Amino acid sequence: MYRSYRGFKSTSIWVLIGLNLLLFIVALLVPTVVLFLGLIPAGVLDRPWTIITSIFLHGSIGHILANTVTLYFFGRYLCTLIGERKFLTVYFIGGILGSILYVLLGPPLSIAIGASGAVFAVGGALVVMRPKLRVFVFPIPVPLPLWAAVIGGFLIISFFPNVAWQAHLGGLAFGLTIGYFFRKRDRLFF
Repeated sequence: MYRSYRGFKSTSIWVLIGLNLLLFIVALLVPTVVLFLGLIPAGVLDRPWTIITSIFLHGSIGHILANTVTLYFFGRYLCTLIGERKFLTVYFIGGILGSILYVLLGPPLSIAIGASGAVFAVGGALVVMRPKLRVFVFPIPVPLPLWAAVIGGFLIISFFPNVAWQAHLGGLAFGLTIGYFFRKRDRLFF
C-alpha cells in the first residue's frame, strides 16, 4: 500500500511547466540564450550552472510538448505517492545526474537541452512504485504497462538523431533506483 496525499494541488508541476514554457519562448525570441544556458560538455567547468539551466530549455514544439505532457501526468501521480518535496528531489536530481552523464559521455562540443532526463527520473520511479500501472501512449490505441512505455520510449528515442540518450539514461537509472527505495520504505510503514 502507498501513501496518498489527498490535498495535492500540483503547484510544483505547474511551476516547472511554466518555467519550461517561459524559457522556450525566450529562446525563440533570443536564440543565443541556448548558448548561454545550454549544456556544452567541453565548457561545463566555465559554465557550471548549465547542468541545471539546460533542463529548462527545449529545441522544438514537439520536444517541449512531449516533456511537459509527460511531466504533468507522471509528475502528478508521483506527487500523490511521495509528496511534492520528494517529487522535486527526484525531478532535479534526475535532471542533474542526466546532465552529468551527458557531460561524461556526450560529444564535447554539442549542446544538450531538455527536461527529458528529469522526466525519465519521474517515470523510472513510477515504474518501480507502480509496476502494474497501465498508460496510454499516443498513437497506440490500447493501454500499455508503464514499464513498457517508459523503457520502450527510452529505447526508441535513443536511436533518433541528436537525442541526448546519455541524459535520458542518467535520469532513468536514478528514477529506477530511488523508486526502489521509496517502494521499500512504504512497505515497511504500511
